[in-house]
Amino acid sequence: MGKNRYDCIIIGAGPGGLQAAIHLARYNRRVLLLDQGGGRTRHARRLENYLGFEPASGKKLVDIGIRQVKSFGVEFKSEQARSLQAENIFAVNTDQADYQAPYIVVSSGARENHPLIKGMNRFFARTIFTCVDCDGYRTTNKKLVILGDSLEAFRLAFAMKQMFTRDITLILSPHSLPVDHVDLLLEEDIAFVAGKPEEFLGETDLTGIRLADGQEITSEVVMLSYGYTINDSFLTGLPLKRESGSNKLITDHAGESSVKNLFALGALRVGRAQAIIAAGQGAMVGIEINHRLLEL
Repeated sequence: MGKNRYDCIIIGAGPGGLQAAIHLARYNRRVLLLDQGGGRTRHARRLENYLGFEPASGKKLVDIGIRQVKSFGVEFKSEQARSLQAENIFAVNTDQADYQAPYIVVSSGARENHPLIKGMNRFFARTIFTCVDCDGYRTTNKKLVILGDSLEAFRLAFAMKQMFTRDITLILSPHSLPVDHVDLLLEEDIAFVAGKPEEFLGETDLTGIRLADGQEITSEVVMLSYGYTINDSFLTGLPLKRESGSNKLITDHAGESSVKNLFALGALRVGRAQAIIAAGQGAMVGIEINHRLLEL
């Protein structure tokens, strides 16, 4: 096997990619893990629903995972995949080199679409959240504001009231909701404000949101509902089947995409995206790839 030839190349050191790398490396397979430092897990300040893992940051989980894969002999490179070709064998191109492997795992995650609002960095992932499954619990019985740009935020307001808190204000841009939708919110005692968020208020703790028209809305916690974009620019040109609307990759029960021997994990594939779910997917894919390598 040549210097830049591997049994499997994994793109993205999220929980899924790291778990796949661990499994394959423990089969003594030659594995290359490329990571550009993206993905949402690294930005999570407090993971609370990961089995067997005391609450800690996503960065800590990923850093531990990188040390773990290296301990099993995985070759880790801080390089960004620029393109991927699929012929008889996969070729991955970065700014530094070209690499080849018969199997590819994509686990490059996603990036949030939230708008630039002054003060965001001060409270993001502490009292400003983006994931209901991850952090909805942390809004329990608190004064919640939901910010968004679509009807998804409207639906989210009803879900949050059912699960976590009755004190909810939904802020959307003017004229973004039909009149009958506003009436439904009023019936459920969910406050609605038409406006554009401009600044998060507070020093140590979040106290509210100032709108572009100067109006201030008090709040202890915020849930953003602007969606996210998957990190998949390097897949351009491949005949991949995608879900209409989300653009996520369609995979089979084993995690294989419509391109043979190319597997997708986490936010890139259709389904729920959670750190612990991606890790489980990574374990399954690592085992599946090893079985196929045994058949070569």
